[in-house]
Amino acid sequence: MRTALYYTLMLLLGFAWYRLGQNLLRKRRWDESGNRTEGVVGPAGLLLCAGVACYLLFAFLRALVRGEVPCVGKACKMQIYTLAANAGEYWANMFFLAWMVFGLSYAMYVTLKIWFRA
Repeated sequence: MRTALYYTLMLLLGFAWYRLGQNLLRKRRWDESGNRTEGVVGPAGLLLCAGVACYLLFAFLRALVRGEVPCVGKACKMQIYTLAANAGEYWANMFFLAWMVFGLSYAMYVTLKIWFRA
């Protein structure tokens, strides 16, 4: 039951993140009061998101190749889950890594799309 709740909340969070990005993209370049429409992150945040997303993508691809993923979180104390021994925990951590990569990539996409529109 906890696993189903976890995945449902992750999907709802992803949907809310997608809706936020789409609402920002629908806005015009300048609003009624003359303020410019800002993206999800600023210039420093964009660089930070790019760095974190690249690291997480590397960790995801490395885990796919090696068949083992380190536990993501404070409660597990750097435990390593292998695909052969702990398939459920392995795929849960892989899902979290992929979800974070997609979320950060979408934030960068929305920000760059807003910055470079005509």
